[in-house]
Amino acid sequence: MFTIARSEFQQILRNRLVFFSATVIPVGMSLLLITQRDLFGQVPAGIGLLAGVFMMILISMGLYTTAVSTLAARRQTLFLKRLRSTAVSDAAALAGILGPPAMIGLLQVTAVLVVLAVLTEIPASIPLLIVSALSLVAMMVGLALATAGITTSPEHAQITTLPITMGTSAVAFWIGLTGTEELGMLKRLLPGGAATELTINAWNGGTGLVDNLLLLPPTIAWVAVGVALAQRFFRWEPRR
Repeated sequence: MFTIARSEFQQILRNRLVFFSATVIPVGMSLLLITQRDLFGQVPAGIGLLAGVFMMILISMGLYTTAVSTLAARRQTLFLKRLRSTAVSDAAALAGILGPPAMIGLLQVTAVLVVLAVLTEIPASIPLLIVSALSLVAMMVGLALATAGITTSPEHAQITTLPITMGTSAVAFWIGLTGTEELGMLKRLLPGGAATELTINAWNGGTGLVDNLLLLPPTIAWVAVGVALAQRFFRWEPRR
């Protein structure tokens, strides 16, 4: 698994397009939003809105889109098929391939949120931020496996990943700008909605631990949905 992960990390660094889309674009967008932090500080969610949006953008682009395009590329070159003929288990093979994008996403989130904290305020609950990030990573990994099943090539991934990347970012902004007083159940059940609210609460504070933990089941449910769809659609060999 670690050998596969090391190889995948090297491939990401060598592929300029993948590296640019996985790192430069999301980090650049986040830093641009940080320059407008005073404006966002006037909305009800305050700086917590930026934290929630950053986490969603960075993980969806740094992890999700990179994972889908990587899996599509490895399937196209028959690398996935060859892996199944080795002693490496399916789970270990997928962990090795998805590990580097997940690590990149988490490192980006950590770096950007540290910058945000230095420029604004320290988050109220760092442990809750970590829980939110890990739950979001798990959700995106599941959805990446599912999306990779219907993605025929790395180029095709630019299209198949749009609904999730755009949709989850829109949900993050929606919750951050309008809160969950109205249509709260709907907003939390949408992919990434509960995780965004948890991130905002973790940054701003003022919400009980039990209420925050109750925001985890919707995200976990999306993990289950992603895994179920992956079992149905994911393929180790190119579609004929």
